[in-house]
Amino acid sequence: MLQVTVRCYGSLNDFLAPERRGVEFIHTLNGPCSVKDLIESLGPPHPEVDVVLVEGRAVDFTHRVEDGQRLAVYPIFSSINVTPLVRVGPPALPELRFLLDVGLGRLAGLLRMLGFDTLWRNDYADDVLARLSRDEQRILLTRDLGVLKRSEVVHGYFPRETDPSEQLVEVVRRFRLTGHMRPFTRCIACNASLAAASPEEVRDRVPERVHATFTRFQQCPECKRVFWAGSHHTRMQVIIDKLRELEQHP
Repeated sequence: MLQVTVRCYGSLNDFLAPERRGVEFIHTLNGPCSVKDLIESLGPPHPEVDVVLVEGRAVDFTHRVEDGQRLAVYPIFSSINVTPLVRVGPPALPELRFLLDVGLGRLAGLLRMLGFDTLWRNDYADDVLARLSRDEQRILLTRDLGVLKRSEVVHGYFPRETDPSEQLVEVVRRFRLTGHMRPFTRCIACNASLAAASPEEVRDRVPERVHATFTRFQQCPECKRVFWAGSHHTRMQVIIDKLRELEQHP
């Protein structure tokens, strides 16, 4: 049996038992294990960990924990720059693309509305989610900790909120998405990039009153859905405007 002293900081406390949040605590192990296994046995998934200090020295996830050691575990802080030499967190992605599990379908549509390449299906198995996230360098959003703790997953996040609109705000804040948004450029239904379409091109695909009222349309080249700036567009624009305010009021 081994005993170690652990302190988790910031948002990592969300995954701990209440009595272990924000304090240093002693944890008993059955035997030697890696830092990754130790942290995930406590609750936090490894994609949300950025820095691990053992006896004040930065280590990686493969470091073997020894009896009596003291660990400090830090999340990814958006406002603090950490030298790459001490980080265990995921490297920066060349493009912000997402992959969502079955329970986050409405959030997937909202991210597509903002213009983000977002994969979602209601039949992805856990191993498929983990593999796609790794192979396509996508940020996996899931409320299934078991999936997020799979070793293949490099970039991932566990939305704390349960309401899709609140999840959207949370994800926009977490990944600082406001400057990357390109609203109304992607099909909410199937994720394909939208193309401009003339009124004549969509005449047979929209209600007559819509065709008579609007002059600008977009069409999905994959599922052939047609989009225009109707009342739904106006409601979505209100959401977008509120998200952009996050830059002024982080």
